[in-house]
Amino acid sequence: QVQLVESGGGLVQAGGSLRLSCAASGSIFSINAMGWHRQAPGQQREPVAVITSGGSTNYADSVKGRFTISRDNAKNTVYLQMNSLKPEDTAVYYCNADLLIHGSNRYHDYWGQGTQVIVSS
Repeated sequence: QVQLVESGGGLVQAGGSLRLSCAASGSIFSINAMGWHRQAPGQQREPVAVITSGGSTNYADSVKGRFTISRDNAKNTVYLQMNSLKPEDTAVYYCNADLLIHGSNRYHDYWGQGTQVIVSS
C-alpha cells in the first residue's frame, strides 16, 4: 500500500510564493514519475507539472516560468515551487505518482488527498 502526503499549502497574497511538498511512502519498488494536478472551484482537475525519475519535466502553459517542479529520488519526494502566484492559481493541489510496488508487475497511479492553495488579490 502507498501513501502520498502533501504539505505546504495555505493562503498567500498575489505575487507571493509557496513551496508544496509530497512524500510517497510504502512498499515502493520504483517510481516512474511524480507530478501535481489542481482543481479550482467549479472546474475540472487539470495537470500542472510532472517530473520523471530521470528528471524530465513538463508544465502547463499557465504556470511556465512561474512554477518549478523538482524531486528527491532518495526520499521519494516531489516539490512544487510556486512563484509570482496569481488569484487564478487558487485551487486544491493534488500530488500523484506513477509507481511500482513490491510484488506487483504493473505501474499504477496513486494520489494524495490534496492541499489547498488560496491566492488573494
